[in-house]
Amino acid sequence: MGFLWCFVRLFIKAPAGRQRFNVLGALHATSLQLVTVSNCDYINSQSVAALLRQLAATFADLPITLVLDNARYQRCRFVQALAAELGIELLFLPPYSPNLNLIERLWKFVKKECLYSQYYEKFTNFKQAIEDCLAEVSGKFKEQLSSLLTLNFQTLENVSL
Repeated sequence: MGFLWCFVRLFIKAPAGRQRFNVLGALHATSLQLVTVSNCDYINSQSVAALLRQLAATFADLPITLVLDNARYQRCRFVQALAAELGIELLFLPPYSPNLNLIERLWKFVKKECLYSQYYEKFTNFKQAIEDCLAEVSGKFKEQLSSLLTLNFQTLENVSL
């Protein structure tokens, strides 16, 4: 076992304050077209409703199946009624299975591009970096994402609990 000493302390800037920027999104499984709704408050059933309405408007001529996790605000009656009204099928994943949701891979990519080893002096710069990254999903990042956002999902078979 060895030790490494550093006689010069390095101070890394970290953002001050506690501001929030939420992005709720849906990703078309084959065309990789991204539809997002963002806010600086909290994600709730109204946020999900806004996403459902935007999806219905964007893909009006196509059948829509939206893959969701088990968040309470996604399972509520209001969201389910609106989805039925808009003709959107809601497919809920089993608990603790983000590996089965394609958009989780995109969120990981966005975090890597925008957050890792990055310091934003102002919240507006942070927010803009995320919005710019999401805007380039079909452009600048399309080639990188084409191998990451595939429909090959890891599943476990013959598992005894």
